[in-house]
Parts: sequence; C-alpha cells; structure tokens
Amino acid sequence: MTPLLKIENLTKAYPGVVANDHVSFEIGEGEVHALLGENGAGKSTLVKMIYGLVRPDEGAMTLRGGAYEPATPHIARQNGIAMVFQHFSLFEALDVAENVALGMENPPPRRELARRIREVSETYGLPLDPARLVGDLSAGERQRVEIIRCLLQDPKLLIMDEPTSVLTPQEVDILFETLRKLSTEGTAILYISHKLEEIRTLCQGATILRLGKVVGSCNPREKSARELAEMMVGTTLHTPDRGGKALGEVALAVKNLSVASANPFGTSLRDISFEVRKGEVLGIGGVAGNGQDDLLLALSGETRTAPGTITVLGRPVGALGPNERRRLGVLSAPEERLGHAAAPDMSLTENALLTASIRKGLTKNGFLDWAGARRFAEEVIAEFDVRTPGPTRAARSLSGGNLQKFVIGREVMQDPAVFVVNQPTWGVDASAAAYIRQALLNLALQGAAIVCISQDLDELMEISDRFAALNEGRLSAPRPVEGLTIEEIGLMMGGAHGMEVAHPETPAGAVA
Repeated sequence: MTPLLKIENLTKAYPGVVANDHVSFEIGEGEVHALLGENGAGKSTLVKMIYGLVRPDEGAMTLRGGAYEPATPHIARQNGIAMVFQHFSLFEALDVAENVALGMENPPPRRELARRIREVSETYGLPLDPARLVGDLSAGERQRVEIIRCLLQDPKLLIMDEPTSVLTPQEVDILFETLRKLSTEGTAILYISHKLEEIRTLCQGATILRLGKVVGSCNPREKSARELAEMMVGTTLHTPDRGGKALGEVALAVKNLSVASANPFGTSLRDISFEVRKGEVLGIGGVAGNGQDDLLLALSGETRTAPGTITVLGRPVGALGPNERRRLGVLSAPEERLGHAAAPDMSLTENALLTASIRKGLTKNGFLDWAGARRFAEEVIAEFDVRTPGPTRAARSLSGGNLQKFVIGREVMQDPAVFVVNQPTWGVDASAAAYIRQALLNLALQGAAIVCISQDLDELMEISDRFAALNEGRLSAPRPVEGLTIEEIGLMMGGAHGMEVAHPETPAGAVA
C-alpha cells in the first residue's frame, strides 16, 4: 500500500511522564489500521497530535509525501483528517443538521445541507433525518451524526476512538460495512478499540503501544485475541475462574420498578422486575443512555422508590437511603468514578471513610477513626494494586484506571451481601480487568448477589450466570448465559422485551 500518513519518532512529554516515546508507524491509503494499547499507553496523545490538538516535542509526520505539521484541528481537517471522538460533541437541544453544520468548516445553506445529509447517510447505510432533535436520538444514531459530519468533508484519513462502545451487535455490523465501503474507496481508517475480536475482524494492520513506546506491529487477523492482549500488557493473562457454586435464596428482588429520570434527556425506568440469588451474577447489558445510571441509583438508595418495589433478603428497602442499605449489605459502585464514586479533592483515606464507615466500624460515639480508615485504604491499595504513592493522595491525582481499581476494591473489601456495579472495568488495562472480574466472581462464590451493569458484552458473558438487556428504560426477561448467541443478545438490546427469541434451528412459529 502507498503510505498515506507516515509518523517518524514522534515524542511528547508532560511533567513526570513521557506520553509518546519516539513512536513510528505508517498507514496506507485505504487501510484499516488498529492502534492498540492498554489505558495510559499513549494512544490518545498520539491521535491528538495527528489531529492537531497537541504539538509534538520531537519527530515528524508526512502526509501524502509532504510535510504535515497541523497546529490546529482546522488545519488537520483542511488536509483531509477527520476524527470521531469516543465521547460525542453534540448539542442535544439542536437538530441533526444544526449539529452537523457546527462541525463543518464552511457549511452550505440549510436546505442544501439537509439534502447532502440524507444523500450521504443513505449512501453509506447510516440513514439520518436532518430535522430530528439530537436529544431524541439513540446512542447509535448520535454516532451516525458524528460520522456523517466527518464524511461530508471527504476525509482521506478517518480516526475512530472506541466507535462501538455504544452500539448493539447489529449496529456494529452496519458500522463495519460502512467502514469497509470507505476503505474500498481509498479512505484510510485509524481504529482504536479494546474489543480485540472486532480488531481481528476489521483491521488489516495493527500497531501496539505500551507505556508510550511501539512494542510491536502485526496483522491482527493472524493473531488470537489473547495474543493481542498479551502484546499490549507484556504479560501472560489468566482467564477468570468461575469455580463451582450453588445458588442460595433470593437476596435481591425488584418488582414493577418504575422511576422517572431527573434528567430531561434521561431515560425513565419502566416496570422493571428481576431477582438475584445468593451466589449469582446477573449481567445487565445495553447501549449507553438506556437507564443504566437510573437503575443503579434506585438499587443503591440514592433514588427512593415506591413501597414493595425493592426487597433485600425479604425486607422492603425502597424507602431506605444509601447508608441504611449499606447496613443491610447493599453496596454499589457507579460508572462515574470521579465526582460520584469518589470525591476528587479528598484523599484516598477520606474516600475510603466515606463509604466504609458503617461496614468497617470507622466511627464511634461521633468520632472518626482516621487510623482505621488509613489502614483500610492501604489494604485496598495493596490488594487491588492501585498505583499511587500512598493513601494521602487526592483521588483526582490517580489515573482513571487506578481510581477505578480503588473504587471497586473499596466496595468489594466490605463483604457486600448485594453488590451493584456499573461499568466495573471501564478504562482499566487487560490484566487489571481480569483481576476485577475475578474479584466479582470470588464475591459470588462467597455468597454475594451481584448485579453487573456493563456495555462490554464479552465481560458479561464471561462472568454472568444470567443476562438481561436495558432498552429505553425497560428490562428484558433475564436468560441463562449458557447457549445465548450474539444475535439473541442484539435483539434483547434492541428492545425484544418479554419475548422468547427463536434459536437459529427453531422452525418459524415455534417456541425456542
């Protein structure tokens, strides 16, 4: 392939860390190239330099044979570089066409723009209505807005950061068809994802980063997902052990739970019912924004619910707040670790005290046991390998992955009877993710009931006994994970609520 973009010895250092250390690789015209690496490997800094958001300290880039030194994203776009970020940059109160116009250098008149949006979106299999309000769109449709905004500028290189994290399996298939079509037309794609089976399916080449350095390159189709993961982390990975377990009595029961979302663009919970037994892991999947946060708030006690909707070990808890539920053994770890799970400016010791004071007996007669809180924080740091100088450091000083390990460890080490967790391994590296998943399985082996909410389907299939999907605030009927296919999961995530999904071998009209 003719090199479209060539990177030579690109280096970027920040105080105390070298984010990219003499990174070199190239992308050919029409190539779909993966950029792999664990959290903190330097992927984000590298693509920001390509897109003009960050200036390199050393090294050079060549685009189509000429020197390429983008000082701003505006210059990058003028040179045919486009980027779809992991976190959408859309205004929910504006419609699709208005959002697209805001991201273009020279948007055409409204009527012409609407015509081009329809034309391009249909051509690439991503249909969009330019007049729809973005706040009313699903996560998958919002991603289409970001992609179409890029395609309208005829990019030569499209950078995509974790593009499938908010998509159902069926939407992933549609996206991949679009990317393959772009590739055949000569557009190069730099693809960042932690979903290694997707990398193996889509990409023709891969560059692996570790601690800011290139440690390898390969054709991902010639490697297994495990081999790719071990190249990323530099160690042998161990598959979590589910062990043998017997399920006990119902620990958590939810019946006809309906909760109005406090967010005007949020998703209200509608008539949710399920049970989780002692020793069981219930996995709840779904595209982001379908009520996951609201479900955790209701289960943890941050949102009070109607009498009789939630019971723990037979006791109604809908009227109880988080502290009362913690006394009963109901613990939780929300998705937003900085600001919700942890107070940013408080030390790790103080953050340990915030949730462990009841279960660990860190208060007595109105006095705080700071020595005990420090010991507990140190135990969490040691047990979960949290990389930090010590428990006196502020939560905001930790990397996202290390703070996540601290937050999960802090709850797990309080021996919960019921543990509700949202996105347990979000932003942590492969080895740490495996450790966290094993910790959840160990909790279940000890008799805890676990509700694991995650957008990572591989994770849910690995640790769950049963699976259910959230869609528009409704929960599908939980089903045993064993024998569940990715097609069935996709239907459940897409809204097949209360339906028996036919197995492939089941005749039409028959019940699976």
